[in-house]
Amino acid sequence: MDKSYDSIPMGVVLKTLGSEIKEFKFDSIMTPVSMIFEVIMEMIIPYLMASIIDRGVTVGDTGHIRSTGAVMVVVAFLGLLSGIMGAHFGAKASAGLAKNLRNRMFGNIQNYSFPNLDKYSTAGLVTRLTTDVSNVQNAYQMILRMFMRAPSSIIIAMVMAFYINARLSFIYLLAVLFLAVFVFVLMGRVTKYFAEVFTKYDDLNESVQENVSGIRVVKAFVREEYEKKKFFSATDNIYRMFVRAEKMVILNMPVMQFTVYACILLLSWFGANMIVGGSLTTGELMSLLAYCMNILMSLMMLSMIFVMVSMSSASARRITEVILETPVIKNPEDPVYEVKDGSIVFEKVSFSYYGEKGGRVLKDIDLEIKSGETIGMIGGTGSSKSSLINLISRLYDVTAGSVKVGGRDVREYDLKALRDNVAHVLQKNELFSGTILDNLRWGREDATEEECREACALSCADEFIERFPGKYETMIEQGGANLSGGQKQRLCIARALLKKPKILILDDSTSAVDTATDAKIRQGFRDYIPGTTKIIIAQRISSVMDADRIIVMDDGRISGFAPHSELLENNSIYRDVYESQFSGAGLSDFDEQGA
Repeated sequence: MDKSYDSIPMGVVLKTLGSEIKEFKFDSIMTPVSMIFEVIMEMIIPYLMASIIDRGVTVGDTGHIRSTGAVMVVVAFLGLLSGIMGAHFGAKASAGLAKNLRNRMFGNIQNYSFPNLDKYSTAGLVTRLTTDVSNVQNAYQMILRMFMRAPSSIIIAMVMAFYINARLSFIYLLAVLFLAVFVFVLMGRVTKYFAEVFTKYDDLNESVQENVSGIRVVKAFVREEYEKKKFFSATDNIYRMFVRAEKMVILNMPVMQFTVYACILLLSWFGANMIVGGSLTTGELMSLLAYCMNILMSLMMLSMIFVMVSMSSASARRITEVILETPVIKNPEDPVYEVKDGSIVFEKVSFSYYGEKGGRVLKDIDLEIKSGETIGMIGGTGSSKSSLINLISRLYDVTAGSVKVGGRDVREYDLKALRDNVAHVLQKNELFSGTILDNLRWGREDATEEECREACALSCADEFIERFPGKYETMIEQGGANLSGGQKQRLCIARALLKKPKILILDDSTSAVDTATDAKIRQGFRDYIPGTTKIIIAQRISSVMDADRIIVMDDGRISGFAPHSELLENNSIYRDVYESQFSGAGLSDFDEQGA
């Protein structure tokens, strides 16, 4: 599993996460201030108790008992109020940080180019936006509240204890040093386990996402038991990793308890002897015992903070990696906003998904397409058809050579302007929850209903939309689950047409429609958008044979580029595919004929 985030320095992580506190800085400051004030109030109470015992109970001064008791009530109330305010500010600050982190991550993901998205799995990004942010939120709240409260409590209690009796207070000092060393060693070993735990959540989310999105296939092939085993394996991995980490964490409690009881016994023994000797009062011993509990409880809090920080450090790095990820494809400094026409030129183009070091999937492509032409494209799986047309709308950048649209290199254009003029219907048809009109207006937000109807008529989507009771207001489920494959394809084509592009690319986008509907769609393109350059990738030769010219792809190279009749005569690959599809042999696409 990729763990490149491990190399991010913690200083960079803290700076990145700290920059997202923003409008919650006041709450982040007030939380520790409130906690420190609460601690001060708590530390005064044992001192007042000692005064009541030594100056009130021992000598029978009821007036002193009442006055000191009243002060204790006020101090306790102020401490309670400070604790409530600390909890309020802490919750607001941590929840606000979580909100800002999610917004920053999601916003940056929207700016990712395809090469950036190739680095992360969908499940991994979901985990970072949910589980990892929750871990950081909990850790931040604990740091604001307990990380300030515990050390200040220890310091103030130690000062008060040394003020009462310095000799007995050395017992605290030894206990603190012992526990500090123990916690440091323990947390160093636990951290590596928690760092591995949260990467396992990616596998868990991936299993859930894959199963839910493909539940119909799972049921069709009766693979429920297999999916259960895969999911149980992912949850079992997380369980085992947490058990290994928690086995070490639980050592913290018995060691803490042993230290607490040892301190109490030592204080009681030496304190009793000092009371008998007259160098210590009963009230002072009770105060020392109270401070002992405060100090050791604060140490327990600190150890839990270290556990939480250990758990969240890997999450913090994973979040930072997503935030700092820089889009590979960016706008030029002085972008061109106008695409002159739909002409396309490939000049000595080579492309690799892994840059100069990777194997090239496109090699020395030279190609010239005139504006308004209809271009067909065929080729077997893996022949790099999609890779070629992805370069036109700059979903990827060329590794070598150049791609020109409207006479200019695509790298000179503003990305939005280029992609608005190059409508791309991808192989995978994605629809979103909402009405049919909502989905169509992804193509153009201000499109009127009449324009949406016209686009649907061109893509033959109106045929099934009009049969729905709600027509264009019909709700589409997430991913278009309530539509067939052909219906989704036609809606995606209509969505692309609403852009009124200069170039329209259909990447195997009519594979799920029947041949008659496919022919109607192509006829609509010829009649209504004659000036738009149309590139149609297909497996069926019938879908491209009436194109002006047809590109034949073979292993990342152009095997042929000519009209149907010329390719039939001069290109053996095209001829073999044509004969296999029209010979009545029952073969229907490029792959099945084995070219």
